[in-house]
Amino acid sequence: MIPAVLVAILIIAVAVRMVSRRAVERAVARRLVVGDDGLIAGAEPIVLADPPSRNAVLLLHGFGDTPQTLRHLARELAARGSSVYVPLLPGHGRTLGAFRASSRAQWEAQVRWAYDEIAHAHEKTAVVGLSMGGALAVLLADAHPEIASLALIAPYFEPRASVRWVARLATPLGAVLPLLYGRSPRSIHDPVERERSLAYGAVPPRLIAELVTLADDARATLPRIRVPTLYVQSRDDNRVSGASAERAFEALAAPEKRLEWVTGSGHVLTVDFGWQRVVEMTAEWVQRHFRHAGTVTSPAAEHRAAERAR
Repeated sequence: MIPAVLVAILIIAVAVRMVSRRAVERAVARRLVVGDDGLIAGAEPIVLADPPSRNAVLLLHGFGDTPQTLRHLARELAARGSSVYVPLLPGHGRTLGAFRASSRAQWEAQVRWAYDEIAHAHEKTAVVGLSMGGALAVLLADAHPEIASLALIAPYFEPRASVRWVARLATPLGAVLPLLYGRSPRSIHDPVERERSLAYGAVPPRLIAELVTLADDARATLPRIRVPTLYVQSRDDNRVSGASAERAFEALAAPEKRLEWVTGSGHVLTVDFGWQRVVEMTAEWVQRHFRHAGTVTSPAAEHRAAERAR
């Protein structure tokens, strides 16, 4: 009798898992149409480098999102004379299946590759990260102290307790619910931009666990970061508390750092109400530090200088 009950429970669990996954995938597919190139329309990488500049900015988007969230900032930085690159992280801006198959290791590898390519082609490089992109930017800066400046916009360093519980239960939870679905209207207060968002609004529990370890590792590097850093945070952020932002800023060891607060917007500050101020502050910070960047150079820059001297 007992084996029969266990088999029945297993069958029900598998059925629930399949129905749940398909329902979420259909809901996301109706909202986000994937083109023949395998990308969601509008989720493409952004490259604004014509004509090329001596200075470049690498912009990193958030978890489950796309470069679309950084379009205003990319245009402003380009208008001020920088070459701008906003790569699409692996698994993002594609099908939910592609997202499920991606990993933290792939995201970090893409960021390192993009930085190496950009630093090789430009004299100075700044890095800007939004949300999870902020965590990735800090890990990059830990390995590359020659970065001219950092701008961290609502960086994700301290997941809430509820997110940590999902991370701890990722394996058993994922066995029943392979995709968790839910779009919070508080992440973007502006209803027009909320509707325009290309974020999945769905996530595998396994990737929640990867996001938590990424955030924790980035938080642990803050006492080693020496790159001039701008930190921008909303007091109305639904994902990052003001207290956690203050703790992270205090832990940041950069001799030159600045914390700027905004209000009236959610987590995705670069497209929400008041995005103009966020863009202006960030662009001014980056531009100022290009003018006053120190003499620390990357190995790639030193190699180029040696080639020119020959």
